[in-house]
Formats: sequence, C-alpha cells, structure tokens
Amino acid sequence: MLKALRCARLVDVEAGRVLDGATVLVDGERVAAVLTEGEPVPEGAEVLDLGDAALAPGLVDLHTHLAGVAACGDIVQELKLSAARQALAGVRNARDTVLAGFTTVRDVGTLRAFVDVALRDAVADGTVIGPRMAVAGAYVTVSTGGGMLTGLAHDIELPREFRFGVVRTVDDVRERVREILHGGADLIKLIATGAVMTAGTVPGAPELTEEQMRAAVREASWYGAHVAAHAHGAEGVKMAVRAGVRSVEHACYLDDEGIELMLEHGTYLSADIWWADWIRETGAAAGWDAEMLRKNDETAEAQREAFARAVKAGVRIGFGSDAGGFPHGLQARQLATMVEYGMTPLAALRAATLTGAECMGWEAEVGSVAPGKYADLVAVRGPFQVESFTEVAFVMKNGAVLKNELS
Repeated sequence: MLKALRCARLVDVEAGRVLDGATVLVDGERVAAVLTEGEPVPEGAEVLDLGDAALAPGLVDLHTHLAGVAACGDIVQELKLSAARQALAGVRNARDTVLAGFTTVRDVGTLRAFVDVALRDAVADGTVIGPRMAVAGAYVTVSTGGGMLTGLAHDIELPREFRFGVVRTVDDVRERVREILHGGADLIKLIATGAVMTAGTVPGAPELTEEQMRAAVREASWYGAHVAAHAHGAEGVKMAVRAGVRSVEHACYLDDEGIELMLEHGTYLSADIWWADWIRETGAAAGWDAEMLRKNDETAEAQREAFARAVKAGVRIGFGSDAGGFPHGLQARQLATMVEYGMTPLAALRAATLTGAECMGWEAEVGSVAPGKYADLVAVRGPFQVESFTEVAFVMKNGAVLKNELS
C-alpha cells in the first residue's frame, strides 16, 4: 500500500534547505515522490501525519563497531567472550543503532574476524533489526600494531581469528585483502598508524608502509571494494592518501599538507570528534587503562583543531562516530560537535546522510529523500536543529516503520 508521510518540514540535504509542509510518498521499500505543500495525496494512500516534526533522510555512520561488546577498559575481555556471544551482543547494538536513526552504517572492523559479516547477513535477511551494513571483516594490521590485541604475555599465542589480518610484506597484504573479501567483507580497513585504544602503540607512528597500502587499494579495486585507513599521525595520513584510500579515519594530527593531499585526491575524512568527551566523562570511573586515557587527552584537541581546518579548506567530510567504544545509539551527539568546530547545521546533517552515502558508493540508494531511493527516513520533534537528532522520534527503514512516537 502507498504510504504518505506528512510533516511540518522536510530537510532536503541535496539542496541544503528545509521545505515546509512536504509529503513523502512511499511505495513498498522506495520513495515514490515528494509532494510540495498543497499537492494532493493520491486516493487510497495510508496517511501518517507526523505533525510538527522535521523529516530527514536516515542517518549514515561511516565508523561503527556493531559486533561485540566494548572492551576498552579491559582488553582481555575480548578473550573471555565466544564468537557467538559477540554476535549476540551485536544484535542489541544493531537494534539500538537503527532505532537512534542510523539506517545505514559502515562497520569498520572487529578484532575477531568475520563476526560482522554474520551480523550484516542476519540484518539483511530480516533475522535481526538493524541498519543496512557494509563490513570490513578484519583489520589489516602489522604484528603488535593498532589492529591487534596487545598487552598480553609474550608466550600467549592468539587464535587465528584474532590475527587474521596481520601482514609483514606487500605480498601478505594482497593475500589478506583477498581472503578478507572472499570471507564476505564489503570493504578493507587498514590500520596505518598506532591507536589510542591499543596498548603499547603510538598514535602518531606509521605502521603500514605506503607501498603496502597502495597494494591493498589496488587489490581491493579488482573486487570493486573501497579501502578505509585508520590513521592518527600526519605522516600516516599522507601515506594513506597517496596510496589511494577512500577515507581516512580519525586524522588527529592531520596537517596542512595532508589537507591539500586530501583535496587533491578527493579523500573523505571520517573523524570521531565527540567520543573524547565521553571518555573523559566516564573512562576513569569505568576502569579504563591509564595509557588509553592519557592518549585520548593528548589527541582530542589536536583532532578537533585539524577537523576545523579540514572543514574550512573544503575536505569531503563524512560522519564517523566510532560507536562501540561508547554505547550504540548515542552517536548523533557528535552532530553538535561538528557544528561547534566549523560546520553549519545543514552541512553536518549532509555529512551524516548524503556525503556518507557517497563515501560508501551507495548514494544512488540512500542518503537523501528522493524518488527511487530506499525509504529510509527519520523525524525529530519541532524545527530542524542538529541537537534534536539525539532524540529521534520516528524511524523508517526500507519503507517499514520501526519507531513512531509522533502519530
């Protein structure tokens, strides 16, 4: 049956404007038409009156970790949970994410390989309620690098699923990329530098070489897959961009040369600039490792300053939250932080919708409210303001209403 969603206002992220009194027609899983104020609704359509609400495209998060239980305070926890337990935790995480309005996500890696593939497939076949997912399968990382479980005794041998993506040579990279994609992943996640949340690693230090990353991009291209690079340090960012990655994640120490390279190559930036506040507020009480808390303090303001410069320069900005280190469903809090550091409210929402879809290569299907695209829609009460997206009142995915507190 044809559905007609009436709303006081519709956020058009493509045109960068808010339309008053629009009606969105939904036919099955897709948007059929957008009616302007005063245009008649087709006879027989089921009308959903959302009242004084702002309707927007379903949100897109480019950097999530849905599979598993957050273990930043106790990394050994990863070894205390079975793959089945991690997958079941992912069921809850996926539900919380989509009910918060994020109808599409890029899940950028798990320490235990391919748990994310199983979760994605369960969502896709309707077994689990959750967002549309593109998944990375496993991290491509150096031994003892940012994508590894570190801090364990030297004589402990990790199971293969925890070191599936470890590489030493360029040929190793090609092999791991093939194995990860053959294992069901949609994209490749490189760990180009050390990590804030990995014991013993230095966020600013390069780990993968430019040659290795170039090999990963080339190998993935044969399969039509994009490559995302975790990179905090300035040199790691530049090496990743020159290698041809689709997006850089975090970019805490991004410098002006790196910004120029990102503009030249059209590289997307996915920076988790809100999460540091969560760590500062809750990390110590939750028993997080002192090294991680220190590195968070050292990188947080540098990342935000770099983000502001990237926005001003015109770098392609997507929305990436790093949900999983903090509870799923809270990531929309980052929208206000993006505005605080240089984006307009409409630009921030575009980053979390259409630009994210473009980064994923899914802009023909999601990211805006337009005829032919999936009917992924969210609504918030009252006028359009990014702060309201922390309390989404209506969620539709694929034309099915998952949450409605408005009518």
